[in-house]
Amino acid sequence: QVHLVESGGGLVQAGGSLRLSCAASGVVGSINSMGWYRQVPGKQREFIADITDSDITHYADSVKGRFTISRDNPKNTVYLQMNSLKPEDTGVYYCKALSWRTYYWGQGTQVTVSS
Repeated sequence: QVHLVESGGGLVQAGGSLRLSCAASGVVGSINSMGWYRQVPGKQREFIADITDSDITHYADSVKGRFTISRDNPKNTVYLQMNSLKPEDTGVYYCKALSWRTYYWGQGTQVTVSS
């Protein structure tokens, strides 16, 4: 089992920055990859970024050049640095981890970008 806890969300003006954190606990040594997803009311959860255990990263086109995903293995934490935020970045951000072919989700953290 893997338990994920997100933090770092909040209210920010357009053009501002936020850094989200996702701390993993449990059987963390088995985690292959971790990522971030965003969900807004009435829409499906969408992929934002992920990072493998080899530090290979992938990004949604909408955030390339603005968001950076990274991981701190000793702390079992993955980060999402979000710069140049836009109102359309608003949503609940969820952390996801893949471990032994099972996906685990955090409870989400709200990000609101005002125009």
